Amino acid sequence: MLMIRLARFGAKKKPFYRIVVIEKERARDSRNLEVVGHYNPLTEPATVKLEHERIAHWTKNGAQMSETVARLVKNNPAPAAA
Repeated sequence: MLMIRLARFGAKKKPFYRIVVIEKERARDSRNLEVVGHYNPLTEPATVKLEHERIAHWTKNGAQMSETVARLVKNNPAPAAA
């Protein structure tokens, strides 16, 4: 089963997260299938960069979002198409 979840990067006490598509059984920071966003909680306000098209693609193909990623997607909707 595929999951869309956070993978931690950065130095000690300075986390930076990538939002990745990965097999559910794999370790948090192991090899992923695709990076679909970034999240930096240390900036004020927190920086969230999402690729909404790719997230939609993976969820249509059966990937499940973690609770944290689902909250980030909900709070940062896709920009309206012009």
